[in-house]
Amino acid sequence: MEFKGSIVALVTPFTEHGVDERNLAELVEFQIKNGTQGIVPCGTTGESPTLSHEEHDRVIEIVVDTVRGRVPVIAGTGSNATLEAVRLTKHAAEAGADAALVVTPYYNKPTQKGLYLHFKAVADSVKIPIILYNIEGRCARNIETATVQRLAKDCKNIVGVKEASGNLEQAQAVRLACGKKFAILSGDDALTVPMMKLGGVGVISVLANILPREVAEVVNLMLKGKVKEAEEKQERLLPLIKAMFLETNPVPVKTSCGLMGLCSPVVRLPMCAMEPANLAKLKSVLKQYNLL
Repeated sequence: MEFKGSIVALVTPFTEHGVDERNLAELVEFQIKNGTQGIVPCGTTGESPTLSHEEHDRVIEIVVDTVRGRVPVIAGTGSNATLEAVRLTKHAAEAGADAALVVTPYYNKPTQKGLYLHFKAVADSVKIPIILYNIEGRCARNIETATVQRLAKDCKNIVGVKEASGNLEQAQAVRLACGKKFAILSGDDALTVPMMKLGGVGVISVLANILPREVAEVVNLMLKGKVKEAEEKQERLLPLIKAMFLETNPVPVKTSCGLMGLCSPVVRLPMCAMEPANLAKLKSVLKQYNLL
């Protein structure tokens, strides 16, 4: 199975009692209907750090059951504790996820050797493909290219990386080190086109939660080699992409989902409702795109 194209980092809708399971299934259908080519439940945008283990497992099960094999499900299963990441990844495999997205262990600040041993332990625990998730800004550690190369060589089921370092030079280095079969996915909507120019094969997108068809169009144009058209479409989306980060993700995108009637805007502490000034800016941008 190939992991490429426009892949949504799906929000997790909540009620006052927990996960809104019906709405979650509706969001999956909305994504598939509008051209999204993969679903990531329980990622950063899905508020995985504030889901209980039971909720985490259940969200993955619902997404897998709803997708019914129509697109790949890449379950977020990372943790700063290796044993916990192994358990979450094993559950995702048992639930029928097509792959797991495993984030750099946060807070611990492991060495590169520690990172290698962590990801290898997770990969060795399952047969499904593993995609590394490199986001130094949230985790305080960068997965260096030599470590990615070593993991790709030693663990046959480590098949790609979500590169959210913002470092295009590093993405290019990983492409050269790991070869064309190793999937590089942009972890930043604003860098989708530049990263695909360097050999990336798609994006794990925040923006796709509210504009799935438009994000898919950009990525599909790049996959077809229509770079100029993709650049033009991407440029038109940049003000909206910027608005998704007026505050810490996923607060603005989930607020947007609420304003658009896609799901409840509720986020869990320590995330909280947007500041009034930022909310006004967000609404203004959404209106410019006729989303309100």
